[in-house]
Amino acid sequence: MSETKKIMVVDDEDTICEVIKLNLELEGYEVDTANSAEEVLTRTLTDYRLFILDVMMGEMSGFELASHIRADAQVGNVPIIICTAKDREDDLVEGFARGIDDYIRKPFSMRELVLRVKSVLRRSEHSTGSDPVMRCGDLVVDAQRKQCHIAGNEIQLTKKEFEILRLLLANRGKIFSREEILDSVWEDDVLVIDRTIDVNINRLRKKIGVYGNEIITKQGYGYGFKE
Repeated sequence: MSETKKIMVVDDEDTICEVIKLNLELEGYEVDTANSAEEVLTRTLTDYRLFILDVMMGEMSGFELASHIRADAQVGNVPIIICTAKDREDDLVEGFARGIDDYIRKPFSMRELVLRVKSVLRRSEHSTGSDPVMRCGDLVVDAQRKQCHIAGNEIQLTKKEFEILRLLLANRGKIFSREEILDSVWEDDVLVIDRTIDVNINRLRKKIGVYGNEIITKQGYGYGFKE
């Protein structure tokens, strides 16, 4: 690993923090821990490339901390993984509405956590330096709010469709192979065939109407968004 990626782990249980810290350090990451959202806000947030937040903490929840991070212009694009013991769909919807990048349900294995960390960081690297709000005519993609609008009307995209559009629009003119799209959008432990990517691209094209013509196919290579 050419550059050590520093991660902040936040959980009100010391044992959980230490176990996560140990396993991520074994993978080559540098890890700091905190036992409350309030403690995190005393740190220099720009030091970190990823935040792993527990939901249920003291006075400030992990969701609220996520909102604070997203509102900070200096770290608003840093990826966030939420750890939650809850399995209600409403909680997951709230998390994504606050701009989280992924979630993991407790109890979880350290192998699963490490895979998700690697996947989220890899996706983040593909979009590093891109504007959180990207435009092509009336098409607007808000990477922080995870929303897509055309002429002010929100377009309902699945998470995979949104991430594909975000990847292509943030790198206009570049052709991505199916393997590169797979590495950027799908988790490491999910089996995906080329046809799955083609189906998602076709659905995305239909949903964004005339802007679907901006997604080009380079036969034998892959997909891109016109410059």
